Amino acid sequence: MARNKHPSLKKRLLKRGFQTRWAPFWTVLKTYGKGKRVHPSRLTHVKRSWRRTNIKL
Repeated sequence: MARNKHPSLKKRLLKRGFQTRWAPFWTVLKTYGKGKRVHPSRLTHVKRSWRRTNIKL
């Protein structure tokens, strides 16, 4: 990839970065209830790492 990235490409990369974040902590409480101890990453639908998988942009 080029050293200087185009702003539109940066925007697309930023969107993909946000998709891989954990779900907010309150979604665990909303989905499973107060007593259930579940990691927020279980509710994250897009699980992607920049090392493992490449994005075709």
